[in-house]
Amino acid sequence: MPILLNDIAPFSTRLMRQTRIPALLLLAGLLPVAGCNNHSHNADVVATVNGHAIMKAELEKAYETQLGAQQQPQKPSPDQADSLRLNLLRELIDEEIVQQRAAKMNLTATNEEVDAKLAEMKAPYTDDQFEQRLKSSNRTLDEVKHDLHRTLTINKLLNKEINSKITVTDADVTNYFNQHKAEFNLIETQYHLAQIQVTTLPPKSNQPAGNLQNSKATSDVDAKKKIDALKGRLDSGEDFGVLAMNFSEQPETTSNGGDMGFHPESEIRSNPAIYAAISKLKPGQITDIMPIVDPQTKKAVAYAIYKLISREPAGQRDISDPQVQQLIRQQLHDGRSQLLKSAWLEMLHDQAKVENFFAEQIFKNDAH
Repeated sequence: MPILLNDIAPFSTRLMRQTRIPALLLLAGLLPVAGCNNHSHNADVVATVNGHAIMKAELEKAYETQLGAQQQPQKPSPDQADSLRLNLLRELIDEEIVQQRAAKMNLTATNEEVDAKLAEMKAPYTDDQFEQRLKSSNRTLDEVKHDLHRTLTINKLLNKEINSKITVTDADVTNYFNQHKAEFNLIETQYHLAQIQVTTLPPKSNQPAGNLQNSKATSDVDAKKKIDALKGRLDSGEDFGVLAMNFSEQPETTSNGGDMGFHPESEIRSNPAIYAAISKLKPGQITDIMPIVDPQTKKAVAYAIYKLISREPAGQRDISDPQVQQLIRQQLHDGRSQLLKSAWLEMLHDQAKVENFFAEQIFKNDAH
C-alpha cells in the first residue's frame, strides 16, 4: 500500500500514537522546565536542549501549520495563542531530545534511506500527480524529505531501544486467551468488506477527489458512466484495491484499497438491498452496481460496488485459530511497547538539560 503524504505526521502525534501516553502527561509532566533565571539569551531562540537551540522561526512555522490544520472560525485570543505555542514548543523539545539520542546511538537515517522511502512514496503517482499532492498539502519536497529523515530516525531508534526488547511467548498468548475467552466469542456474523464508490454530486471548489487519479464524477449521468466502466474493468480481472485507490470517491476507504473493515450482519441487514447482494457472495466476489439513495429525496447520491473479503460466522473462536493468535500476540506486544516507551521517555527527559525561554517569558509577563 502506498505511503501518503499525510502519513508523515508531526513527531509528537506519531510518538503519542506509538506510546499512547496520556496527553496531560506529555504536555505537563515529562519535561523538566528550567526555573526562572535572569541570564540573557538570543531573542530568536525559544528553548535549548543540551545546548542545541530551537529557533523562534521554527516555533512560528509549527504554530501556523497547526492553525491551518485546526481550521477554527475564530482567531485565538493572545492567551490561547501562547498556550498553543507553549504546547508546540514542548513537542519540538521532545523531538530534539529523541533526535539527539538517535545521533548518540548512531541511528540517524541516511540520505540513501530517505531517498528510498521517498521513491516508495512517489511510486503510485506520475511526477505531475505527486507535485499536485505536494501543493494540496502546502508542503515542499525538502520539507517532506526533512520529515522522512526524522520519521525514519525515530523508527530506527524505537526498534533498537524498545521493540528489540519485547518478547511474546506462546504461553503468554495462551494465558491471555484463557483469561479473555469471551472476547473471542462473536455474537453475530461479521462481514469484511471493501467498496468502490462514485458520487453524483459535483466537486466542491478546490476539493480533491481523494483518489490517486483525482477522478471525480460531476453528475448522475457522469457517475453512471464511470461506475459502469469500473465494473467492466473488474469483470475483466483488474485488481479491486488498485481501482479503488485510483478511482473511488470515498476518502475514508480509498487509501486502503477500498477496505471498509468488519461490519456486523445486523448493520448490513438495515439496508435490505445491499444485504441481499452481499449475502450471496463468496469471499473474493463482488456485487453488481448498487445505488446509494438519499432517504429524503429518494434519488441516488452515489453508486457502489462491494467486495466480500471474508465472512466470519458467529460463535466462539479457538486458540488454534491463527488469526486469534496473531491478534493476541500483537495486542500483548503493543501493551508492553507502550509501557517501555513511557518509561524510556521519562528517562530521556530526566537526562536532558532543557531551558524553555518561551515558558519563562510567559511566566514573567503574567506573574506580577
